Formats: sequence, structure tokens, C-alpha cells
Amino acid sequence: MNGVPDTPKLEIQMLHDRVLVRLSQEEGERRSSGGIVIPATAQVARRLVWGDVLGVGNSVRNVKHGDRVLFNPEDQLEVEIQGEGHLVMRERDIHAVATERTEHGTGLYL
Repeated sequence: MNGVPDTPKLEIQMLHDRVLVRLSQEEGERRSSGGIVIPATAQVARRLVWGDVLGVGNSVRNVKHGDRVLFNPEDQLEVEIQGEGHLVMRERDIHAVATERTEHGTGLYL
């Protein structure tokens, strides 16, 4: 043993209407539909981003674990879990859900 007591692993359970999200790795420069490269530093308007849902509270109705969600990252709380940054938000702060389970979709796909 290395002298450090074993700490039990604790499972994280989200409460109420909270959602735990990991940012998708799509940050950085992007390309417009016309082929123009847009650098990551370009700030035209507030930009919504996609993230992957890792956990949901018991009051969350429209989002499930594994869904991809669209939201404004500037309005969320950040937490570090196992050295990796995650965001905590309310379900009402999510603008869209990309999922295979669709009932009232837009007809657009990622």
C-alpha cells in the first residue's frame, strides 16, 4: 500500500431538473457551407454548442442519457469530474435534442 486510504467510488446522481453534459469535441475552427474557414476566435454572435448528456435528474422529461443537446455554454455551471470539465444545467436551458427517438422532429439530422 502507498499509505493513502482507499476512498470509495461514489456514483453521481443528478437531482430534480438538472442535466450533466460533456462538451462535444467539435470546438475550434469550422468551415461555412461555402467553404470559408471561420477561426475559433471569430465572435459574431453568441454561439450555441452541442454536448453529450451523461446524467439527468428525476424531474427531467425530454432528455435522456446519451442524447446530444444544444445549449449556450456561457450560462451554465462548470464542474470537474475525474480531471475532465463538465457542465451542469437545467433542462429548460437546453434548446434542442438530437436523438434517434423522435416524435416531433425538424426533419434535419446531424
